[in-house]
Amino acid sequence: MMLRIAVIVTILFLTSGCLNRFTRPNEIKPKADQTLPPIKPSLPITSIEEKPVVTKVTLGAIGDILIHDRVYFDAEQRDGTYNFKKMFTEVQRMLQVPDILVANQETMIGGKELRLSAYPSFNSPHEVGDALKDAGVDLVTVANNHSLDRGEMVIQSALTYWDTLGIPYTGAFKSQADHDRIRTITKNGITFSFLSYTYGTNGIPLPKGKSYLVNMINETQIHSDVEQAKPISDVIVVAVHWGKEYERFPNKTQMGLAQKLADLGVHIVIGNHPHVLQPPAWVIGKKGNETLVLYSLGNFLSAQSELHTRIGGLASIDVVKTKMLDKSTIKLSKPSFHPTYNYDLYWRQFKIISMDRLTNEQLDNASSHYEKMKRHMSTFIRDLHIVTSN
Repeated sequence: MMLRIAVIVTILFLTSGCLNRFTRPNEIKPKADQTLPPIKPSLPITSIEEKPVVTKVTLGAIGDILIHDRVYFDAEQRDGTYNFKKMFTEVQRMLQVPDILVANQETMIGGKELRLSAYPSFNSPHEVGDALKDAGVDLVTVANNHSLDRGEMVIQSALTYWDTLGIPYTGAFKSQADHDRIRTITKNGITFSFLSYTYGTNGIPLPKGKSYLVNMINETQIHSDVEQAKPISDVIVVAVHWGKEYERFPNKTQMGLAQKLADLGVHIVIGNHPHVLQPPAWVIGKKGNETLVLYSLGNFLSAQSELHTRIGGLASIDVVKTKMLDKSTIKLSKPSFHPTYNYDLYWRQFKIISMDRLTNEQLDNASSHYEKMKRHMSTFIRDLHIVTSN
């Protein structure tokens, strides 16, 4: 009997040890049919709908500021200074419309201290720059066939004066460092780069070791400059001195270079040199991009007297930037043109007049010439907007 009791006590002891080994104090084991409560999904993060940011800049351009001696004789004051501002008075309001206004300064404004001169070797008064600033010009292009007329000293004097006025220039430069700095202007969140080149300098060679003085049309250099401009700007504008004088339509050379510039991704091309208006056109680049090409804007101010050399104007284009997150797109729209006439009375009283305001006393059959010019400029862009002064 005692033996049986001892065996039972031993079994109970061992069983108690096993239970304590596998069951922790206060541990509640779930029942077999008990399920854990479902995990609630976290609330989705509501994304704020990104709205596109749209900004617009109107870019304007005028043609050649070609200062013959008859023009600066008319501007001369009794004290020996020059005042060209009155010549722009009647178009001042028109020139204030663009957000950015570009002018082609055909002659170097080296100043009278370096002796003024006219055709065929130009040097113009500093005060031409004062008039352009007063008229609203924001940047001048200075690469043309007359850039080297009077040599490096006149170039340096002219560029220094533009710096004094706070008007950026492009196409001719003081030094290699000056040349390598691409000019940009930012308005309304849109940054424009400006480049300028000429076909030649009337046979005058660049000084040895100073190729930076004037930009020549060189496709390799243009390609390099455009690529340098792309990361620092939204819009690339290239001014080109090209074509043949007094031809009213672009030639194959102009059209070929325009296509190459479009293929590079240039947005706007401003052409000068023919001294007469050539109709603008859209050129499609190899990536499907649209480039506005202003083949020639004619003369804006000069003493050339043939009818078509007296007619110039203000070309403009709306540049629209749409920014969505980290991506931006550029759209060009509403190409426009405001025709002007360079009037004088026997080489005095030079002034620029909107063609729609011309009287028959100022130009015989004025309205007829105006209508012809509107049709001419709309040759390639049928919906070109002709701006009036009203």
